[in-house]
Amino acid sequence: MARSARQSKILELISTKEIETQEELARELKNAGFDITQATISRDIKELALTKILSSTGKYKYAILGSEQQVVSNKYIAIFKECVISVKPALNLTVVRTIKGMGQSVCSFIDKLNLTELMGATYGDDAVMLVFPSTTFASEAVATLSQLLS
Repeated sequence: MARSARQSKILELISTKEIETQEELARELKNAGFDITQATISRDIKELALTKILSSTGKYKYAILGSEQQVVSNKYIAIFKECVISVKPALNLTVVRTIKGMGQSVCSFIDKLNLTELMGATYGDDAVMLVFPSTTFASEAVATLSQLLS
């Protein structure tokens, strides 16, 4: 099949499924009737300017650069790990303690994560406060952020 049809299918797949690896993408394409090699997939990923972003489930997935989803790179995760001292729930809030002067940076990073039901976030010099509608969502955020720290 033509390259344009294959690339259209790739765009459809990554917009409807969380595809983490080239192998997963190859499997999905083969299920859709495309006979494809790893080298071709690699070339298509480059031509389509796909990148991996952190999904709401905490896994990485392919996405289109410039889409409405914000890109979270490994560099930001490394900075997050270096700057965060603790992540704790407080009723429907999550409090993230940071090293002095890093509250704004950590808050900006957390905004890019698109945490479930995050109503708002505010920061100080060395802390970030995340507001959720319930203790359940605040606890889920603690788990997600703690997973990033490990």
